[in-house]
Amino acid sequence: MHNPLMSPEPLLADGPANPQREQNQRAAVLMVLSTATIVCNDTIMKLVTETVPLYQAVVMRGIFILPLMMLYARRQGGLKLRLAPRDFAAVLLRSVFEVSSTILYLYALRRMALADLSAIFQSLPLLVTLAAAVVFREKLGRRRLAAIFVGFLGMLIILRPGSSAFDIWALAVLASVILIVGRDLTSRVVSPRVSSTTIAFYAAGSVTLFGLAMLPTESWQPMTAGEVGLMALAAGFIAVSYVAAIATVRIGEISFVAPFRYTALVWAIIMGAVVFGKWPDVWTQTGAVLIVGAGLYSIWREARIARES
Repeated sequence: MHNPLMSPEPLLADGPANPQREQNQRAAVLMVLSTATIVCNDTIMKLVTETVPLYQAVVMRGIFILPLMMLYARRQGGLKLRLAPRDFAAVLLRSVFEVSSTILYLYALRRMALADLSAIFQSLPLLVTLAAAVVFREKLGRRRLAAIFVGFLGMLIILRPGSSAFDIWALAVLASVILIVGRDLTSRVVSPRVSSTTIAFYAAGSVTLFGLAMLPTESWQPMTAGEVGLMALAAGFIAVSYVAAIATVRIGEISFVAPFRYTALVWAIIMGAVVFGKWPDVWTQTGAVLIVGAGLYSIWREARIARES
């Protein structure tokens, strides 16, 4: 059976009469999977970093992630670590975006409610859609632009500039979002010869190496068996998320796939309520409704255009 997580390239070679539509549908499924697993990872990291230093947690998670990805890659034909100069430069730049966005995100995650952080993060599909229209010339009509404007309005309601909600951690999340836009656009530049597994391995390795480099700034804390087990579980979640997210932006049109990131908010609200007993306030709920509504409209608009064509 074909595994769409690990091998997006064959989807580009063959397909039905409308291959792009099928690729978009597969990419949407992968995006939902990616958001669910990344929220599970975030929940575990938020729990563990209450008692374990941040970079220690990053390194411990990386110790589990890298062997998992190597084993997974072996089943798919192995890693291709020797890349052509152009691909190596793109993967290296992508790794820089990955490390920077991850660290900023984790710092904010330790201090913010999961649902509030995720709500702010929903500005990502809007920025990715705009960036894809500028960089890759993907079609973006007036109605989609109007939906993006509504989404940005929702983001401003969540952030509430001038209020206590708009603090340094909210800014850290926004910076992380911008860096992820760069990461996702860079993923499209890497040639199809480089597998999604290889890109994900570079990303995970870069984050782990940065954590190792930063360990001297913290004091190592003994970890319980439960904390180690949680790190292993988090590694499994984020390994799946890495590969799914990369495959998503490589096989689907970014402007179509990006709105499916909004499902992360649903997972975050559920996990925040179940694990931490916290619900988003009315401002966050209102802003989130506008953002998700704008995203759903974009999806509906894309489907209607596809039917008419």
